[in-house]
Amino acid sequence: MARAIWSGTLSFGLVSIPVRLFPATAPRDVRFHQFDRDTGRRIRYRRVAGEAPAPDPFLRQPSQGGDEVPGAREPDAAPFDRTLQETAASTSPGPEVPFEDVVKGFEVDPGRFVMVDRGELQAIEPERSHTVEIEHFVSLAEIDPIHFDRSYYVAPQRGAERPYALLLEAMRRAGRVAIARFVLRTKQHLAAIRALDDVIVLETLFYADEIRELKEVDGIPTGVTADDRELDLADKLIGILETSWDPSSYRDEYRQRVLDLIEARAQSEGSIAVAEGAPEARSRLPELLAALRASVEQAQEQTKAEPDHKQSSGRRSRRRTG
Repeated sequence: MARAIWSGTLSFGLVSIPVRLFPATAPRDVRFHQFDRDTGRRIRYRRVAGEAPAPDPFLRQPSQGGDEVPGAREPDAAPFDRTLQETAASTSPGPEVPFEDVVKGFEVDPGRFVMVDRGELQAIEPERSHTVEIEHFVSLAEIDPIHFDRSYYVAPQRGAERPYALLLEAMRRAGRVAIARFVLRTKQHLAAIRALDDVIVLETLFYADEIRELKEVDGIPTGVTADDRELDLADKLIGILETSWDPSSYRDEYRQRVLDLIEARAQSEGSIAVAEGAPEARSRLPELLAALRASVEQAQEQTKAEPDHKQSSGRRSRRRTG
């Protein structure tokens, strides 16, 4: 049973709806622990310190009997300078560091960090809020999928079923999604709230400045045009492969192979031979036009072999997305 990760109020004008948030997705990654091959003991990790940071040349070092350096300043009262230069890692691990002695460092230049205490960060955290405040309504088509981060189901708390159903149906009829902001744990989130079948879904969004600009990506083509014959074949290929979206028809094949390997190993004490996949054949059609033509022919053959595929796909129920 899913557990709520947040509870509070969804504010729609003067209507307040007590709600809870539940994760809408559950990653199925296969996770492993680490062991020593020889002893079978678990591998653990510790917080250990490397070498001491390089001394700040502007800090006065303890007197060694020589003259003082002109212009040197007294060390700060804190046990470390607010900016530190990272040195090469020690070849041997240092002592384990207690959690309360760990501070955070932000890299401002290569190898140079600004140190910040946890208390300083906590002092400027966003005020904890238990309200999701709807600010605007927009068309879902206007939000590019690149902005979507994580999905949550929004469920009404006991007694809030009626206003919940009101907002759900109103968004469904209007064909709009709500834009809101709220604080989850210690981070302020931008969110899109929409109707999906019989439930309200909240999608956290990346802010605009979190989306990489294209100029940061090498190799984006500019001024390249496509041939009309190539476009005609590409359009034909898209039409042949077009179908209704059915997420259940796509599987994580690698994860399944990992689970099969684990099951076989659990049932046998012997070694498991894993067959390697056949190497991919090098393309004999290097030209784009020829490759498109071959793709169309292949898709047509697959369509003939599965004549009922499109019809059955078309009969699948489609979800309304608000």
